[in-house]
Amino acid sequence: MPALSQRTERPRPILRRMRALVLLAAAVATVAFGAARSAAAPAQPVASERTSHGEVRVVEIARGLEHPWGLAFLPDGRILVTERPGRLRIIDRGGAVSEPLSGVPAVHARGQGGLLDVAIGPDFARDRSVFLSYAEPADGNARTAVARAVLDGQSLRDLRVIFRQQPATRGNNHFGSRLVFARDGTLFVTLGDRFGYREQAQSLRDHIGTVVRIRADGAVPDDNPFAGRGDALPQIWSYGHRNVQGAALHPQTGKLWTHEHGARGGDEVNVTEAGRNYGWPVITHGVDYSGATIGEGTHKAGMEQPLVHWTPSIAPSGMAFYTGDRWPQWRGSLFVGALAARMLVRLELDGERVVREERLLTGLRERIRDVRQGPDGSIYLLTDSRDGRVLRVEPAD
Repeated sequence: MPALSQRTERPRPILRRMRALVLLAAAVATVAFGAARSAAAPAQPVASERTSHGEVRVVEIARGLEHPWGLAFLPDGRILVTERPGRLRIIDRGGAVSEPLSGVPAVHARGQGGLLDVAIGPDFARDRSVFLSYAEPADGNARTAVARAVLDGQSLRDLRVIFRQQPATRGNNHFGSRLVFARDGTLFVTLGDRFGYREQAQSLRDHIGTVVRIRADGAVPDDNPFAGRGDALPQIWSYGHRNVQGAALHPQTGKLWTHEHGARGGDEVNVTEAGRNYGWPVITHGVDYSGATIGEGTHKAGMEQPLVHWTPSIAPSGMAFYTGDRWPQWRGSLFVGALAARMLVRLELDGERVVREERLLTGLRERIRDVRQGPDGSIYLLTDSRDGRVLRVEPAD
């Protein structure tokens, strides 16, 4: 019996060592799998197309993003990307996608709501400030809000809400929202009419259907057009907008240009100036989804006309002026993404007049959500889908 007992006890250390080796191998495999998920695949051309100024190719930088909405370049070339369900990620220069950053605010991720645009502050090199716009839940309702935070590695810290659209309303549509810093360091925030509240876009007593201008800490600039008036909210820069999802500063004039969705037709590009009324829903070049007429027609005294409008609707989203060297012939052009029309539009300009429209990348059949010029002079796009991508457009040669 002692011999038998000795034989039965001997395998236990061996079994323990074997179990340890199995667990170690599993751990190594798990780490390797996680690394493989986040590692960048080599950038591959996914399409090419001949344009008015030579052939371009489209290169996939990253994929697997769930309805990406906004992107911003960090000074070191990495890219911040928002995903509408409420995640913020960093894509490194090789295309590897980070895990979601911590510290992102809670969002109303329903319908068109969620985490929307992202911008870095004008003093980012000093203060590491990042700005987010998002649909904020508010006691069963929702509104567009803007938060400021400090980027600290893989997290946001010291997050503070600096703007909230007033009032919060029911519904899951038409939140805007793009963030653009003016040359003086003030921040433009584009908003929507919240779909079911369009008549309020003509009111100055709320933020429905407006573009607002605030300081980086949320304070109101003294020179805002309605500051100091008792019958208007002081943050308002312009009003009479439907749903503004594209905004950029003109590279020469510094003026804010925006575009907004129409209903059935009537998508617009506007030079968005202080105190101006852009007409919605009193005037529009589109009609309602039922086919019914909206408002009083296409023109009215005291209300601005768009530089260009699209009927049928292309559903514009994202916008950037091109100032780079990769296409000298395209310098000064305005690029607009299109969701419903699934393309990239180039508008050739003569001052504040559109002289030509070129429709690009129609063969991709991708909903283009955001458009940015990268530090390398290429054009970067976000595609809006459950398996959303970051794409780079570059000359084929």
